[in-house]
Amino acid sequence: MDTSAPTTEQQLAPITDELLAALSAARALYDNAPCGLLALDAELRCVNINQTLLDWLGMEREDVIVFKTLEDLASTDCRVQASTHVEQLLISGRTEPLTLSLCRSNGDFLKARLTSSAVYDAEGQFLHTSTLVTDLGNVPASHTADAPQDAILRSITNRIPARLAYYDKNLICRFANAAHAQRYAKEPEDMVGSHLSEVVRPEVLPEIMPRVLATLGGQPQNFEAERTAADGGRNYFEIHYLPDVQNGEIEGMFIELHDITERRRTEEFVLHANQDLEDRVRERSQELFASEQRYRLMVDAIQDYCIYFVDETGAVTDWTESAQRLHGHGRAQIVGQPYEVLLCTDNAGEDEVDAGQALRLAKEHGQWESRGWRLREDGSRFWAHTVLTALRNEAGELQGLSSITRDMTAAKCLEDVMNDLNRELEKRVAERTQQLVAANKDLDVFSHMVSHDLRAPLRHIASFVSLLQEQTGDSTDNLARQYQTSIAKSAKRMSLMIEGLLEYARLGRVSVDNQPVPLTPLLHGVVAHLKQEHPKRSIDWSIDPDLPVVRGDAMLLAQAWGNLLDNAVKYTAKCADATIKIGWKVNPLGGRTFFVSDNGAGFDLEKAHNLFVMFQRQHHSMDFEGTGTGLALAQRIIERHGGRLWAETAVGAGCTFYFTLPLDNLDPELAFPESSMAELTA
Repeated sequence: MDTSAPTTEQQLAPITDELLAALSAARALYDNAPCGLLALDAELRCVNINQTLLDWLGMEREDVIVFKTLEDLASTDCRVQASTHVEQLLISGRTEPLTLSLCRSNGDFLKARLTSSAVYDAEGQFLHTSTLVTDLGNVPASHTADAPQDAILRSITNRIPARLAYYDKNLICRFANAAHAQRYAKEPEDMVGSHLSEVVRPEVLPEIMPRVLATLGGQPQNFEAERTAADGGRNYFEIHYLPDVQNGEIEGMFIELHDITERRRTEEFVLHANQDLEDRVRERSQELFASEQRYRLMVDAIQDYCIYFVDETGAVTDWTESAQRLHGHGRAQIVGQPYEVLLCTDNAGEDEVDAGQALRLAKEHGQWESRGWRLREDGSRFWAHTVLTALRNEAGELQGLSSITRDMTAAKCLEDVMNDLNRELEKRVAERTQQLVAANKDLDVFSHMVSHDLRAPLRHIASFVSLLQEQTGDSTDNLARQYQTSIAKSAKRMSLMIEGLLEYARLGRVSVDNQPVPLTPLLHGVVAHLKQEHPKRSIDWSIDPDLPVVRGDAMLLAQAWGNLLDNAVKYTAKCADATIKIGWKVNPLGGRTFFVSDNGAGFDLEKAHNLFVMFQRQHHSMDFEGTGTGLALAQRIIERHGGRLWAETAVGAGCTFYFTLPLDNLDPELAFPESSMAELTA
């Protein structure tokens, strides 16, 4: 056996030493860690603890390991929270950090923050916790609950709308008021012990860290910042970082945030409002400048007008180019002069008032107009219409007067010519009136002559023919009796024609009694009279049931309707089923149109050039009786009422006469009868 070869124990000895050295180094790191480290089993017993935590508690390792549970180490009011902390870890494998008070050997309490995770074996069985303990500060036993002064101080800070916090030099939160904690959706006690990086959002850290470092270096920081609120809105803050200097050393920093969102919004609103106001003022100024330019151009460009301004005494204060063009005076010549120098002194009473009185009346009434002769610089004059207007400010104070003068010379000359023409026309009208009066007298003489002198021989002829017929009886031959009958008919026809002529002449002089006339009863009366005159006729009368009320002379209108209806009765004599319709409808061009329609013989309208002329007929008297006066008289009556009469007809297709009459103060849009509405919608 070679004793020179190293044994296994000799080979493992260096490795063991290295492992022991590494283990010793790890233990040293564990014990001297800057934070407390603690291991708890499922029953909350302390199975391991580092020296840092033992020093904080002032205890020995032998007094803690196995003999102490977390409930033993925690203050009375925190034991339930401690038990719940580990139970949640056993159930879910994770738990939220816990802030509680740990008992110290001297009777004080250590306010600590516990952050725990579970440690499992290879089979997944729970072994113990790995708990990180952060020192949040030493609390005397008498301060396990807030002292009255601390309670008052916290109550005050919680009521302050500003957000207040204190971080030590390790950036651990030592204090936060309610407003600051609410910003991060936490309670103030949950904020204590949190590192700044755990509180501030990662995207904000690069912005504030240079300021934090500068504050911890002794330089206060004051700035404004924009932050996103929990609801996604944008808020603005005024932020102050103040270093906490104690005994010449910086121990931490105070943070103070003031919400200036409303102020910033108000400032932005005011800024936008000011910008908008400036824009509007700029636009308004441009409009005013453009308006002034247009006014200047207008005032200076007008030809027959001129505008100038005077003060309350009548002295010219502003003289425009239009005034210079009309009067001829230059600005330097006239400004300061009384405007009376522009008036002509020999107006011969054509001006209503003098210059001084015109000024007084314009100031009293606001405006005054006058007409008269005005002077130009060269001494010539022109006829002018002048309007003086008092110019007052909002307070009603007189600022001066404006004078607008228009050259009316051409109009004056035209007026003079028109006056001469009117005088000549009045003279001619008087002469013509005298001629018409004489003609009317002659017409009256003619009417009297026709009425008496011509009708007397006709009566004699009719009488003698009647006597001759009685005397001869049946003794004469047929030809003689035919002659006698023809003479009697001609005499009667001549008498009717004379009566028609007299009636036509009378209608030209008679006055029309303008009264409301209801057409329905009037027409029913006329139709009843026609039925009595033609008892053997069978006529289908169709009368509109809602005929309106018109304005006119009832007697004359009855005569016109009677003539038109008599004409329809006459020319339907040869129809087996005679039909006469009476109605009205709305005229598309305005007003109301009445009509009388029949299914009689009709006539050729293209050949009826003298349809409404006296004694003109469209049919021979052997076919239809009549003298040719009915339509002429009807037209004369309707024209006297301000209407017109026309016809639509064709041979063998009947005839319709249309005419218009004024209604009795009826609004056409408010007084449509049903039949009229039917016409409109047909």
